[in-house]
Amino acid sequence: MPALPPTARPGWARFGGVSACGAVECVDLSDDVGRARLDEGLWFVSLGFEGTGHAWRFAEVTRDDDGAHGSSSALSDYPRTGWRGPRADAWGSSATAERYRHAVDVVRASIRAGETYQVNVCRVLDAPLPAGDDVAEPDAASFAALLARENPAPHAGWLHVPASSGLTPAWLVSASPELFLRRDGDRLTSRPIKGTAPTAAGLLPKDEAENVMIVDMVRNDLLRVCAPGSVEVEALLALEEHPGLVHLVSTVAGNLRGPGVGWAQILDATFPPASVSGTPKQAALDVIAALEPAARGPYCGAFGWIDGDARRAELAVAIRTFWWADGVLRFGTGAGITWGSDPDGEWHETELKARRLVGLASKETA
Repeated sequence: MPALPPTARPGWARFGGVSACGAVECVDLSDDVGRARLDEGLWFVSLGFEGTGHAWRFAEVTRDDDGAHGSSSALSDYPRTGWRGPRADAWGSSATAERYRHAVDVVRASIRAGETYQVNVCRVLDAPLPAGDDVAEPDAASFAALLARENPAPHAGWLHVPASSGLTPAWLVSASPELFLRRDGDRLTSRPIKGTAPTAAGLLPKDEAENVMIVDMVRNDLLRVCAPGSVEVEALLALEEHPGLVHLVSTVAGNLRGPGVGWAQILDATFPPASVSGTPKQAALDVIAALEPAARGPYCGAFGWIDGDARRAELAVAIRTFWWADGVLRFGTGAGITWGSDPDGEWHETELKARRLVGLASKETA
């Protein structure tokens, strides 16, 4: 196909105070060669839990602090068609309640054997979008607007790079409450979430213990790239309220060893996020690979932007996140399993986390 002028190219994104349009380049983040590209320029990133993913560079970028309130002029050219989600009864799950409860028992056995201390076990929900639409791809921007209105989240955003761009396509809409990494110069900050209940009164001692375990793991991850003595817990077990549930959130930060520490090293040290894997991390990942019947893909990975030139970044943990491909909309949900976990309670936690957002996805907007 003939080359398009940069600003006429399709591709749109919005996250963390940055809007972008006109996708002009894509890099594969599966290895350190691709990840090293993140040290120059501004890229929107979607890195899957299994370590595969891509980053896209855009022709036009606007920041909220530029005074334009994120309203990049060409974002108005996004082909809005309204949102038409799947039927409410069309959703399936990669794991039944019985299989998920069995997975909880397996994790508890691994903890009893001293192999792990905590493992995050997830399942993926999926539903076909309605057939017969005139548009080739669903409207990510309209869906993102629906979620922003009905389920506001501190790290919400969306990315849509259609196949017509000639680049690796992407379609992701997130209402994430969790910060994976924020970079401001040499300062690196993470805010892991562990502990979920409908109300604060429903939080259990197990939730606090789980959060503390993951905080210690985040400290260890950051220490791999931060200066000795600089990593600190700035907040522990802070209560955050979100639509329909509450979370316990802690804040861990440290100073990078110097400007020579690049994104290949940072991601190698910290990915996948501690809160959605487990501890010890490699042992937990082995358990996850054995128990989960479907790959997580973008879910539980990282989503956001990295500005290598400014040495700034804002990356969310891609939870409360939808992604679309091949006519199917997907959404992941999970829970952290400890020795104190109850199989029924953990299954209900996955339902709690999914119920509101999946219900919103099945709405229709003009």
